[in-house]
Amino acid sequence: HKPTYETMRKSLEAMKAHSLNNGVTDISMPRIGCGLDGLDWNKVSAILGEVFEDTDIKITVYTL
Repeated sequence: HKPTYETMRKSLEAMKAHSLNNGVTDISMPRIGCGLDGLDWNKVSAILGEVFEDTDIKITVYTL
């Protein structure tokens, strides 16, 4: 199934919890959900910022 903005937020919340519980300080990722899945990067980026804004976790997003 293709992700929705709601399921993307839930997945990022789970990633945040996992990171905080396991001492993760840096995360690198591509523009998740925005290739074949068809989500808009501006919306996904905003969700990513909202989810991780209250942490010190550094997020690096790369493009190939």
